[in-house]
Amino acid sequence: MSLKYIGEILPALFNGATMTLSIFFWTIILATPLGILVSLGEMSKIKPIKWLVNFYVWIMRGTPLLLQLIFVFYGLPIIHIVFPRYQAALLAFVLNYAAYFAEIFRGGFQSIDKGQFEAAKVLRLNRWQTMTKIVIPQVIKIVLPSIGNEVINLVKDSSLVYVIGLGDLLRAGNVAMARDVTLIPLVLVGVIYLLLISICAFVLKKLEKHFSYYR
Repeated sequence: MSLKYIGEILPALFNGATMTLSIFFWTIILATPLGILVSLGEMSKIKPIKWLVNFYVWIMRGTPLLLQLIFVFYGLPIIHIVFPRYQAALLAFVLNYAAYFAEIFRGGFQSIDKGQFEAAKVLRLNRWQTMTKIVIPQVIKIVLPSIGNEVINLVKDSSLVYVIGLGDLLRAGNVAMARDVTLIPLVLVGVIYLLLISICAFVLKKLEKHFSYYR
């Protein structure tokens, strides 16, 4: 394994990793609040809203993310809805992961004892104070392990953007491998993915420890 060769291909791999991190970061930022809203919709007493939200979650969880990517970028233009590559990828990822997050948050909200809401009323806390001070901190503690699994999956799933021509980490590795006829680029891609996932796992462990006082 030539150190000189590694030094030559690392910039391209790092550029690909930038795209991977961008998809990862914005998916987390946008899908998390959307997932919370969808979870509240699933628990809504308004039947049309509940039916619509459940249908959305069923579609997103029942079809592959790869198919959703292809549909958004290649299918929607048929009805004159066109997205640039990056925006198409981000839309597909956010809609997909919001559905999974919604199911996780729904389970978290439903696990909170109703007595805590009654206690909040006795303390004269309004709905916003009850949610932000009492309910949401406990829900976060409950759902963190499940959210952590989805976050790690997201790092790996980001490689799917290659199907619509985005230059992510895996695509950069494949280009270098095909050009130079060597597996070294893919080995380096694997190392970078392992580093990214290790960092995510470390941060998630710290968050779990931070919220451990809600046990």
